[in-house]
Amino acid sequence: MSKLLRLLCCLLVLWLPACSRIEPPETSGRLVVAIREAPAFFQGEGDNTSGFEHDLVTAFADSLGLKAQFIKAADPYELNDLALAGRVHLAASMPIGNSHLEYSAPIRKVRQWIVGHNELLGPESLADLAGKTVEVLAGSSIADKLRGLNEASRPNVVEIPGINEMDLLQRVAKHQAELVAVHDIHLDVGVNFFPEVQALLPLPGTLDIGWAFGGSSAASLREKADAFIAEARADGRLARLTDRYFGHIKRIDSEGIARFIDDARSRLPQWRRDFHAAQDLTGIDWRLIAALAYQESKWDPLATSYTNVRGMMMLTEDTADYLRVKNRLDGAESIRAGARYLAELVEQVPASAGYPDRLWLALSAYNLGMGHFRGARAMAAKFKRDPDVWYEMKQVLPQLARPEIYARLKSGPARGGEAVIMVENIRSYYDVLCRFEAPHVSAYPASIRPR
Repeated sequence: MSKLLRLLCCLLVLWLPACSRIEPPETSGRLVVAIREAPAFFQGEGDNTSGFEHDLVTAFADSLGLKAQFIKAADPYELNDLALAGRVHLAASMPIGNSHLEYSAPIRKVRQWIVGHNELLGPESLADLAGKTVEVLAGSSIADKLRGLNEASRPNVVEIPGINEMDLLQRVAKHQAELVAVHDIHLDVGVNFFPEVQALLPLPGTLDIGWAFGGSSAASLREKADAFIAEARADGRLARLTDRYFGHIKRIDSEGIARFIDDARSRLPQWRRDFHAAQDLTGIDWRLIAALAYQESKWDPLATSYTNVRGMMMLTEDTADYLRVKNRLDGAESIRAGARYLAELVEQVPASAGYPDRLWLALSAYNLGMGHFRGARAMAAKFKRDPDVWYEMKQVLPQLARPEIYARLKSGPARGGEAVIMVENIRSYYDVLCRFEAPHVSAYPASIRPR
């Protein structure tokens, strides 16, 4: 469809009778939201949906006493059209700029990147793009930016409909596309799945991303959204939500992720059944147990550290005795015991901590021991941090290595910074396994998993 024809269609929907548009949210009690599916932003089905935009929009709807209802858009074109037609109240993750829509205050600022395979040399400047083919999402604002470059730098822009940014990056990883263009946040997420891709060249300027509003209630909703966003920024909710979905994604470099993916192909298959059995035993998603085991031992059942923690799950001698482990170097026995231990730690974390924070906190206790973990929780108030929120506690845990801090604790000093690194690494490994490994379906489905 030509850009002129699409513009005419968009103008036409603006002239549709009011009866064809969505009723105000107060009438139905629903906030109808158009959103695109993409890892870390919106994914899942039904009650299992999650993601940064999902959680933020849901919180906004809750603040208005409404229930969020999500409609998936295939690409940015459809996202824009749904808002223009007034068929939704809100379109999430929209570049701020279309003069026919009402926009919220910016939620985040992004840069746009030309991305290629790590075997590719260049482009090193905008002039190097001339004559190259760059793939982008259909309807993406990046397409307009690339076509707006001067003639000496302008590439051939190919818009791909019905896919998301991870699909674009996968095309590069598989040598199906030479160059693509995506926002930096999608690139940061994507390199954890496709370590073969690399950022080659930033495009000029930055882009503000926010919410777009359609329908008769657009102006009123925009005002309420601006107040909500300002409050979420001021009280730290926006920072905590950003950390929940993006705080760990740059912890492991591309070489580490590539090594993990290789090990998942070569080492994981022989232990998959044991991880499934551990899920059956504890209700913890087997992929999380496997991520923990990889962080601890690289799936080596004979691993031993200088402190004499041993085996696949790197159990201490005291923990192994408590769990009645006969042989710490038996991989299957170690997996079951480590999973049981983690499940017990989750139960010991106060119920006031919700998921996924409760799980990340339990993993830090797996590393530190519950005594040090409780000491850190006791110190959190002195640092004006919430002990039930992982984003807050990862600021506190490194303080356990400071003499003036651990002198006040019965548990003594601890390498809390190492616990933070461990948890963040596990989060990254878990994300990768969730993309490439199927969930285990059994009579005892996973009941303890991030969400």
